[in-house]
Amino acid sequence: MVSIAALVFTVTYLSKISQAMYSVGSIVRTVEQAFLDASKITELLFKAVEVTDVSNAKKLTITKADIKIDNITFGYDADSSNTVFNNFSLKIPAGQSVGLVGRSGGGKSTLTQLLLRYMDVKSGKILIDNKDISQITQESLRSNISYVPQEPYLFHRSLKENISYSNPSASDDEIIAAAKQAYAWEFITKLQNGLDTIVGERGIKLSGGQRQRIAIARAILKDAPILILDEATSALDSESEKYIQQALSSLMKHRTTVVVAHRLSTISKLDRIVVLDKGKITEDGTHMELLKINGVYSTLWNHQSDGFIDG
Repeated sequence: MVSIAALVFTVTYLSKISQAMYSVGSIVRTVEQAFLDASKITELLFKAVEVTDVSNAKKLTITKADIKIDNITFGYDADSSNTVFNNFSLKIPAGQSVGLVGRSGGGKSTLTQLLLRYMDVKSGKILIDNKDISQITQESLRSNISYVPQEPYLFHRSLKENISYSNPSASDDEIIAAAKQAYAWEFITKLQNGLDTIVGERGIKLSGGQRQRIAIARAILKDAPILILDEATSALDSESEKYIQQALSSLMKHRTTVVVAHRLSTISKLDRIVVLDKGKITEDGTHMELLKINGVYSTLWNHQSDGFIDG
């Protein structure tokens, strides 16, 4: 028979082994997360740099946030006959919200990439507050722009860390306020760990609508004077879009805003709508003005299904 002492010893020993195995598992998960983060950082570090700052680049300080695209030419290859924009111009006054609409390949997303200076124009200038963005530091340019893409990148970290990525010094109260303004707080409070919930690599543990609301909360917390939204609602269901629309309406207030959208319900209430076709402006006006002229925008609006353009 096994003595009581031996039984107690065995149970205690097994308990310690179990605790040790749990600790090892925790360490393995931490190391795995570190490798994932390191992989992303390495990818960014070794990515070919297409745009560099000029030697005397200055920091951008924005006072009004007006945008002037002045006679630019741009193409993705060296063939001058194959350009996206050829002598293209567009002015966006400070505080105005502008929607860019048109069929795929019209130059909408390319224009947002040029505004962020992920690429340089071949000729012409892009100016913010009358300052040529090719003559200012990329860091200062992008610190003044909040960018919400169709598929926002979320890190394998907590919701709190993902929201505060745009403003690491933000307080908990500021993070919560941004989450509420982005209509994300309701679903966050339903999660077992709330803001401490780990979202998984690229936010895989969240739905598409939830990821977008976290990206919008991040943009709200950044509080930049210029906002760029590139297809931020195109892949969402109607319920998610309702929340996103409310969040975007709040985010766009008092900011110079550029919105790229196939879903016309996203841009119909903006100050101005610009229709692009093959890198040229074919129509420019408010939603009602463009409907009255019975042009491309009117056709797209009439043929849409729930405000969505095919193509």
